[in-house]
Amino acid sequence: MEFTSEKPIYRQIVDYAYARILADEWLPGQRVPSVRELGVALSVNSHTVLKAYDYLTDHGVIASRRGMGYFLEPDAKARVNDDRRNAFFNDTLPSLFSQMRLLGISIDEITSRWHN
Repeated sequence: MEFTSEKPIYRQIVDYAYARILADEWLPGQRVPSVRELGVALSVNSHTVLKAYDYLTDHGVIASRRGMGYFLEPDAKARVNDDRRNAFFNDTLPSLFSQMRLLGISIDEITSRWHN
């Protein structure tokens, strides 16, 4: 995985986890890689992975089972989808509309080009 400077590494790890969940590579109830395993796989410090796992735990995506590791919550995919949709509507869409306004692009033009 190649990291960018546009967002903190722990958030990029969260995005990585989200992608695994949405692709059904990490399934509900399944154990996810340990902090150490993921740190080695992604070549990042375990503390950074732990920060990402704390975020995922706080958002109800994974849960820690004492002595067993982290497991994907049953409704993780729905939570990830909701989080991604909220990010789209709160971050991506306003930026897109701002660019459209600056470039004089209408919704009709977007629609006509999208369907061609």
